[in-house]
Amino acid sequence: MRVILQRVLSASVTIDEVIYSQIKNGFLILLGVTHEDTKVDIEWLIQKIVHLRVFNDEEGKMNRSIQEVKGEFLIVSQFTLFASTKKGNRPSFITSARPEIAIPLYESFIDEIKKNGIETQTGVFGADMQLELVNDGPVTIIIDSKNKE
Repeated sequence: MRVILQRVLSASVTIDEVIYSQIKNGFLILLGVTHEDTKVDIEWLIQKIVHLRVFNDEEGKMNRSIQEVKGEFLIVSQFTLFASTKKGNRPSFITSARPEIAIPLYESFIDEIKKNGIETQTGVFGADMQLELVNDGPVTIIIDSKNKE
């Protein structure tokens, strides 16, 4: 499982020209699922995300977690995070999980992250979505559950 976290001042998902969801201060989380992922990957990633200290303290140092700043999550499925560009000019998505595997894991990720008491919004799995965001910093971090060490 792979995420791209973007610390944002605001972010929104638009579907069919209508704002579907939006947040203010927090993380836009782009979530990619591969066919090897399990609930163990979900648990590890959530603990990493919830406790990640990348929000500024009173001295301007990245020293606070999303819980400490009362931030929000906007979670969007992103199968293209597992694109392979080794051959040719057209990416291969063979390592991205098929919907029958990815949807339950995506939904489980959302359910589990909500248990931390952080306001959480989402996109729609498989929908054609437009994202708008104001990246704060900019701070963008990639975390892969297969790179735990």
